[in-house]
Amino acid sequence: MATPKLFEPISFRSVTARNRIALAALCQYCATEGLGDDWHVQHLGARAMGGAGIVFTEATHVSAVGRITPGCLGLYTDAHQAFLARVTKLISSGGAVPGIQLAHAGRKASTSPPYHGGKPIPLSDPRGWQPVGPSAIPFGEGYTTPEELTAAGIAEIVQQFATAARRARLAGFKIIELHGAHGYLGHSFLSPISNHRTDAYGGDLAGRSRFLFEILEAVRGEWPDELPLFVRLSSVDWMEGGIQLADTVELAKRLKATGMVDLIDCSSGGAAAVGPRIPSLHPGYQVPFAEAVRREAGMASGAVGLITAPEHAAEIVANGRADLVFIGRAMLADPAWPLRAAKRLGAPVPLMPQYERASIA
Repeated sequence: MATPKLFEPISFRSVTARNRIALAALCQYCATEGLGDDWHVQHLGARAMGGAGIVFTEATHVSAVGRITPGCLGLYTDAHQAFLARVTKLISSGGAVPGIQLAHAGRKASTSPPYHGGKPIPLSDPRGWQPVGPSAIPFGEGYTTPEELTAAGIAEIVQQFATAARRARLAGFKIIELHGAHGYLGHSFLSPISNHRTDAYGGDLAGRSRFLFEILEAVRGEWPDELPLFVRLSSVDWMEGGIQLADTVELAKRLKATGMVDLIDCSSGGAAAVGPRIPSLHPGYQVPFAEAVRREAGMASGAVGLITAPEHAAEIVANGRADLVFIGRAMLADPAWPLRAAKRLGAPVPLMPQYERASIA
Protein backbone atom coordinates (compact mmCIF):
# COMPACT_ATOMS: atom_id res chain seq x y z
CA MET A 1 0.00 0.00 0.00
CA ALA A 2 1.35 3.42 -0.98
CA THR A 3 2.01 5.89 1.78
CA PRO A 4 -0.83 8.47 1.90
CA LYS A 5 0.30 11.93 0.84
CA LEU A 6 -0.68 13.14 4.34
CA PHE A 7 2.34 11.23 5.61
CA GLU A 8 4.78 12.27 2.92
CA PRO A 9 7.39 14.88 3.90
CA ILE A 10 6.81 18.47 2.85
CA SER A 11 9.38 21.25 2.51
CA PHE A 12 9.11 25.01 2.85
CA ARG A 13 12.39 26.70 1.95
CA SER A 14 15.10 24.86 3.92
CA VAL A 15 12.69 23.27 6.40
CA THR A 16 11.23 19.80 5.89
CA ALA A 17 8.42 18.37 8.02
CA ARG A 18 8.04 14.59 8.25
CA ASN A 19 4.34 14.79 7.38
CA ARG A 20 1.62 17.31 6.58
CA ILE A 21 0.00 17.43 10.01
CA ALA A 22 0.50 20.57 12.10
CA LEU A 23 -0.58 21.11 15.67
CA ALA A 24 -2.67 24.27 15.52
CA ALA A 25 -1.80 27.12 17.87
CA LEU A 26 -3.91 26.34 20.96
CA CYS A 27 -3.96 28.87 23.79
CA GLN A 28 -3.47 27.33 27.24
CA TYR A 29 -4.06 30.52 29.29
CA CYS A 30 -1.74 29.54 32.14
CA ALA A 31 1.43 31.57 31.64
CA THR A 32 2.62 34.03 34.29
CA GLU A 33 3.51 37.50 32.98
CA GLY A 34 3.93 35.93 29.55
CA LEU A 35 6.25 33.19 30.83
CA GLY A 36 5.38 29.54 30.29
CA ASP A 37 6.11 26.68 32.67
CA ASP A 38 6.18 22.89 32.86
CA TRP A 39 2.60 22.71 31.57
CA HIS A 40 3.62 24.20 28.22
CA VAL A 41 6.69 21.97 28.03
CA GLN A 42 4.75 18.73 28.51
CA HIS A 43 1.85 19.92 26.33
CA LEU A 44 3.99 20.76 23.29
CA GLY A 45 6.47 17.95 23.84
CA ALA A 46 3.72 15.34 23.93
CA ARG A 47 2.40 16.45 20.53
CA ALA A 48 5.89 16.29 19.03
CA MET A 49 6.42 12.78 20.41
CA GLY A 50 2.89 11.99 19.18
CA GLY A 51 3.96 12.25 15.55
CA ALA A 52 2.97 15.72 14.31
CA GLY A 53 5.07 17.13 11.48
CA ILE A 54 4.94 20.71 12.79
CA VAL A 55 4.18 21.79 16.35
CA PHE A 56 3.11 25.40 16.83
CA THR A 57 3.13 27.16 20.16
CA GLU A 58 -0.04 28.89 21.17
CA ALA A 59 -0.46 32.52 20.16
CA THR A 60 2.68 34.14 21.56
CA HIS A 61 2.37 37.85 22.05
CA VAL A 62 4.81 40.57 21.10
CA SER A 63 4.02 42.78 24.11
CA ALA A 64 2.27 42.64 27.46
CA VAL A 65 -0.49 44.91 26.12
CA GLY A 66 -0.91 42.54 23.18
CA ARG A 67 -1.88 39.52 25.28
CA ILE A 68 -5.42 38.17 25.08
CA THR A 69 -5.47 37.32 28.80
CA PRO A 70 -3.08 37.71 31.73
CA GLY A 71 -2.32 34.00 31.23
CA CYS A 72 -1.14 34.20 27.62
CA LEU A 73 2.40 33.49 26.41
CA GLY A 74 4.73 36.31 25.40
CA LEU A 75 8.05 36.76 23.66
CA TYR A 76 9.19 40.20 24.75
CA THR A 77 11.81 39.52 27.44
CA ASP A 78 15.03 37.51 27.74
CA ALA A 79 13.28 35.15 30.16
CA HIS A 80 10.55 34.42 27.59
CA GLN A 81 13.19 33.68 24.97
CA ALA A 82 15.14 31.37 27.28
CA PHE A 83 12.02 29.41 28.18
CA LEU A 84 10.97 28.99 24.55
CA ALA A 85 14.48 27.81 23.62
CA ARG A 86 13.82 24.90 25.97
CA VAL A 87 10.56 24.23 24.15
CA THR A 88 12.07 24.28 20.66
CA LYS A 89 14.79 21.85 21.73
CA LEU A 90 12.18 19.42 23.05
CA ILE A 91 9.95 19.68 19.96
CA SER A 92 12.93 19.07 17.70
CA SER A 93 14.04 16.07 19.73
CA GLY A 94 10.61 14.56 19.06
CA GLY A 95 11.14 14.77 15.32
CA ALA A 96 8.78 17.71 14.73
CA VAL A 97 9.47 21.19 13.37
CA PRO A 98 9.06 23.89 16.05
CA GLY A 99 6.81 26.73 14.93
CA ILE A 100 5.65 29.87 16.73
CA GLN A 101 2.56 31.97 16.13
CA LEU A 102 3.36 35.64 16.79
CA ALA A 103 0.32 37.66 17.78
CA HIS A 104 -1.16 40.86 19.18
CA ALA A 105 -4.69 40.69 20.56
CA GLY A 106 -5.59 44.30 19.73
CA ARG A 107 -9.11 45.21 20.83
CA LYS A 108 -9.72 41.66 22.16
CA ALA A 109 -6.98 42.06 24.79
CA SER A 110 -7.45 42.22 28.55
CA THR A 111 -9.96 39.42 29.04
CA SER A 112 -10.21 36.56 31.51
CA PRO A 113 -9.25 33.04 30.41
CA PRO A 114 -12.21 31.07 29.04
CA TYR A 115 -12.23 28.74 32.04
CA HIS A 116 -12.62 31.83 34.25
CA GLY A 117 -15.54 33.12 32.20
CA GLY A 118 -13.72 34.77 29.29
CA LYS A 119 -15.21 38.16 30.11
CA PRO A 120 -13.46 41.49 29.45
CA ILE A 121 -11.40 42.78 32.39
CA PRO A 122 -12.37 46.41 33.05
CA LEU A 123 -9.75 49.12 33.47
CA SER A 124 -10.84 49.48 37.09
CA ASP A 125 -9.54 45.95 37.76
CA PRO A 126 -5.77 45.90 38.50
CA ARG A 127 -5.46 42.82 36.29
CA GLY A 128 -6.68 44.74 33.23
CA TRP A 129 -5.10 47.13 30.76
CA GLN A 130 -6.02 49.45 27.89
CA PRO A 131 -6.51 47.62 24.57
CA VAL A 132 -5.58 49.23 21.26
CA GLY A 133 -7.01 48.91 17.76
CA PRO A 134 -7.25 50.51 14.33
CA SER A 135 -10.37 52.42 15.37
CA ALA A 136 -12.05 53.25 18.67
CA ILE A 137 -14.69 50.54 18.23
CA PRO A 138 -15.07 47.95 21.01
CA PHE A 139 -15.14 44.27 20.10
CA GLY A 140 -18.57 43.92 21.68
CA GLU A 141 -20.79 44.89 24.56
CA GLY A 142 -18.85 45.12 27.82
CA TYR A 143 -15.47 45.32 26.11
CA THR A 144 -13.22 48.31 26.77
CA THR A 145 -13.19 50.75 23.87
CA PRO A 146 -9.75 50.39 22.29
CA GLU A 147 -7.43 53.33 21.97
CA GLU A 148 -7.12 54.19 18.29
CA LEU A 149 -3.54 53.66 17.24
CA THR A 150 -1.56 56.62 15.93
CA ALA A 151 1.03 56.23 13.20
CA ALA A 152 3.69 56.21 15.94
CA GLY A 153 1.80 53.52 17.83
CA ILE A 154 1.55 51.39 14.71
CA ALA A 155 5.28 51.77 14.08
CA GLU A 156 6.00 50.68 17.66
CA ILE A 157 3.96 47.50 17.28
CA VAL A 158 5.60 46.73 13.92
CA GLN A 159 8.96 46.95 15.67
CA GLN A 160 7.70 44.70 18.47
CA PHE A 161 6.89 42.03 15.88
CA ALA A 162 10.38 42.39 14.41
CA THR A 163 12.00 42.08 17.83
CA ALA A 164 9.88 39.02 18.64
CA ALA A 165 10.93 37.46 15.32
CA ARG A 166 14.60 37.96 16.24
CA ARG A 167 13.95 36.35 19.61
CA ALA A 168 12.13 33.48 17.89
CA ARG A 169 15.13 32.90 15.64
CA LEU A 170 17.53 32.91 18.58
CA ALA A 171 15.24 30.54 20.50
CA GLY A 172 15.47 27.98 17.69
CA PHE A 173 12.09 28.18 15.98
CA LYS A 174 12.02 27.16 12.32
CA ILE A 175 8.63 28.55 11.24
CA ILE A 176 6.86 31.79 12.18
CA GLU A 177 3.13 32.24 11.65
CA LEU A 178 1.78 35.79 11.83
CA HIS A 179 -1.69 35.85 13.36
CA GLY A 180 -4.00 37.89 11.15
CA ALA A 181 -7.29 36.20 12.06
CA HIS A 182 -10.06 35.90 14.65
CA GLY A 183 -10.54 39.59 15.45
CA TYR A 184 -7.07 40.15 16.85
CA LEU A 185 -5.04 43.18 15.81
CA GLY A 186 -3.95 42.05 12.35
CA HIS A 187 -7.47 40.97 11.44
CA SER A 188 -9.04 44.09 12.95
CA PHE A 189 -6.98 46.21 10.53
CA LEU A 190 -7.97 43.99 7.59
CA SER A 191 -11.71 43.92 8.32
CA PRO A 192 -14.01 46.83 7.39
CA ILE A 193 -16.08 45.83 10.43
CA SER A 194 -13.38 47.10 12.82
CA ASN A 195 -11.27 49.41 10.65
CA HIS A 196 -12.96 52.75 9.98
CA ARG A 197 -9.75 54.71 9.46
CA THR A 198 -9.49 57.37 6.78
CA ASP A 199 -5.69 57.52 6.65
CA ALA A 200 -3.20 55.27 4.83
CA TYR A 201 -4.14 52.31 7.08
CA GLY A 202 -7.85 52.29 6.19
CA GLY A 203 -10.23 52.43 3.24
CA ASP A 204 -9.69 49.88 0.49
CA LEU A 205 -7.96 46.51 0.78
CA ALA A 206 -4.57 48.04 0.04
CA GLY A 207 -4.96 50.48 2.91
CA ARG A 208 -6.43 47.97 5.36
CA SER A 209 -3.63 45.49 4.62
CA ARG A 210 -0.83 48.06 4.97
CA PHE A 211 -0.31 47.17 8.64
CA LEU A 212 0.08 43.47 7.79
CA PHE A 213 2.56 44.19 5.00
CA GLU A 214 4.62 46.46 7.26
CA ILE A 215 4.78 43.70 9.88
CA LEU A 216 5.69 41.18 7.22
CA GLU A 217 8.57 43.30 5.92
CA ALA A 218 9.85 44.04 9.42
CA VAL A 219 9.68 40.39 10.47
CA ARG A 220 11.45 39.26 7.30
CA GLY A 221 14.22 41.70 8.22
CA GLU A 222 14.90 39.54 11.28
CA TRP A 223 13.85 36.15 9.92
CA PRO A 224 16.33 34.39 7.60
CA ASP A 225 15.44 33.87 3.96
CA GLU A 226 15.95 30.13 4.36
CA LEU A 227 13.21 29.86 7.00
CA PRO A 228 9.48 29.81 6.12
CA LEU A 229 6.87 32.31 7.21
CA PHE A 230 3.12 31.58 7.33
CA VAL A 231 0.18 33.97 7.74
CA ARG A 232 -3.11 33.02 9.39
CA LEU A 233 -6.16 34.80 7.96
CA SER A 234 -9.86 34.89 8.64
CA SER A 235 -10.92 34.08 5.09
CA VAL A 236 -14.44 35.44 5.62
CA ASP A 237 -16.00 37.50 8.41
CA TRP A 238 -19.42 35.81 8.05
CA MET A 239 -20.84 39.35 8.33
CA GLU A 240 -22.39 41.74 5.85
CA GLY A 241 -19.87 44.42 4.97
CA GLY A 242 -16.97 42.28 6.20
CA ILE A 243 -14.20 40.33 4.52
CA GLN A 244 -15.35 38.04 1.72
CA LEU A 245 -13.46 35.12 0.19
CA ALA A 246 -12.64 37.17 -2.92
CA ASP A 247 -10.85 39.67 -0.66
CA THR A 248 -8.78 36.90 0.89
CA VAL A 249 -7.84 35.44 -2.49
CA GLU A 250 -6.74 38.89 -3.66
CA LEU A 251 -4.75 39.41 -0.45
CA ALA A 252 -3.13 35.99 -0.88
CA LYS A 253 -2.07 36.96 -4.41
CA ARG A 254 -0.46 40.12 -3.06
CA LEU A 255 1.27 38.22 -0.27
CA LYS A 256 2.59 35.68 -2.77
CA ALA A 257 3.92 38.48 -4.97
CA THR A 258 6.16 39.70 -2.12
CA GLY A 259 8.04 36.40 -2.14
CA MET A 260 8.10 36.54 1.65
CA VAL A 261 5.15 34.27 2.58
CA ASP A 262 5.09 30.49 2.18
CA LEU A 263 1.59 29.45 3.29
CA ILE A 264 -1.79 30.91 4.21
CA ASP A 265 -3.47 29.22 7.19
CA CYS A 266 -7.14 29.63 6.24
CA SER A 267 -9.52 30.11 9.16
CA SER A 268 -12.57 32.40 9.42
CA GLY A 269 -14.69 34.60 11.67
CA GLY A 270 -14.01 36.49 14.85
CA ALA A 271 -14.56 40.02 13.56
CA ALA A 272 -17.03 40.94 16.32
CA ALA A 273 -18.42 39.45 19.51
CA VAL A 274 -21.91 39.19 18.02
CA GLY A 275 -22.39 38.42 14.37
CA PRO A 276 -24.43 36.15 12.08
CA ARG A 277 -24.20 32.45 12.69
CA ILE A 278 -22.01 30.36 10.45
CA PRO A 279 -24.43 28.65 8.02
CA SER A 280 -23.25 25.12 8.79
CA LEU A 281 -20.68 23.95 11.32
CA HIS A 282 -19.54 20.59 10.01
CA PRO A 283 -16.23 18.79 9.56
CA GLY A 284 -14.28 20.60 6.87
CA TYR A 285 -16.55 23.65 6.70
CA GLN A 286 -13.49 25.89 6.26
CA VAL A 287 -11.61 23.66 3.82
CA PRO A 288 -13.09 25.46 0.75
CA PHE A 289 -11.24 28.60 1.85
CA ALA A 290 -7.89 26.78 1.76
CA GLU A 291 -8.87 25.22 -1.55
CA ALA A 292 -9.72 28.60 -3.10
CA VAL A 293 -6.49 30.24 -1.91
CA ARG A 294 -4.43 27.34 -3.26
CA ARG A 295 -6.27 27.20 -6.59
CA GLU A 296 -6.90 30.88 -7.32
CA ALA A 297 -3.88 32.54 -5.72
CA GLY A 298 -1.37 29.78 -6.38
CA MET A 299 -0.35 29.94 -2.74
CA ALA A 300 0.25 26.97 -0.45
CA SER A 301 -2.54 26.73 2.10
CA GLY A 302 -3.46 25.12 5.39
CA ALA A 303 -6.90 23.70 6.17
CA VAL A 304 -8.43 23.99 9.64
CA GLY A 305 -11.69 23.45 11.48
CA LEU A 306 -13.31 20.30 12.87
CA ILE A 307 -10.95 17.98 11.01
CA THR A 308 -10.90 14.95 13.29
CA ALA A 309 -11.02 11.81 11.12
CA PRO A 310 -7.72 10.59 9.61
CA GLU A 311 -9.49 9.68 6.37
CA HIS A 312 -10.82 13.23 6.08
CA ALA A 313 -7.39 14.77 6.66
CA ALA A 314 -5.89 12.40 4.10
CA GLU A 315 -8.55 13.25 1.50
CA ILE A 316 -7.93 17.00 1.86
CA VAL A 317 -4.23 16.63 1.12
CA ALA A 318 -4.57 13.85 -1.48
CA ASN A 319 -7.01 15.91 -3.56
CA GLY A 320 -4.90 19.06 -3.47
CA ARG A 321 -7.38 21.03 -1.39
CA ALA A 322 -4.63 22.13 1.02
CA ASP A 323 -0.95 21.48 1.63
CA LEU A 324 -1.20 21.08 5.42
CA VAL A 325 -3.95 20.17 7.84
CA PHE A 326 -3.92 22.00 11.17
CA ILE A 327 -5.33 19.76 13.88
CA GLY A 328 -6.52 21.40 17.09
CA ARG A 329 -9.19 19.88 19.32
CA ALA A 330 -8.50 16.32 18.16
CA MET A 331 -4.87 16.63 19.24
CA LEU A 332 -5.85 18.22 22.53
CA ALA A 333 -7.86 15.08 23.20
CA ASP A 334 -5.19 12.73 21.85
CA PRO A 335 -1.54 13.83 21.60
CA ALA A 336 -0.83 10.68 19.55
CA TRP A 337 -3.51 11.46 16.93
CA PRO A 338 -0.92 11.48 14.10
CA LEU A 339 0.45 8.08 15.16
CA ARG A 340 -3.03 6.57 15.29
CA ALA A 341 -3.86 8.17 11.94
CA ALA A 342 -0.74 6.67 10.40
CA LYS A 343 -1.63 3.21 11.70
CA ARG A 344 -5.20 3.52 10.44
CA LEU A 345 -4.14 4.71 6.99
CA GLY A 346 -1.38 2.16 6.55
CA ALA A 347 1.50 4.62 6.77
CA PRO A 348 4.75 4.07 8.70
CA VAL A 349 4.25 4.86 12.39
CA PRO A 350 7.17 7.03 13.58
CA LEU A 351 7.27 5.86 17.20
CA MET A 352 9.95 7.30 19.44
CA PRO A 353 12.37 4.53 20.53
CA GLN A 354 11.21 4.89 24.11
CA TYR A 355 7.68 3.97 22.99
CA GLU A 356 8.53 1.02 20.75
CA ARG A 357 6.57 -1.34 22.97
CA ALA A 358 3.47 0.85 22.78
CA SER A 359 0.37 -0.48 21.09
CA ILE A 360 -1.04 2.09 18.66
CA ALA A 361 -4.69 1.35 17.91
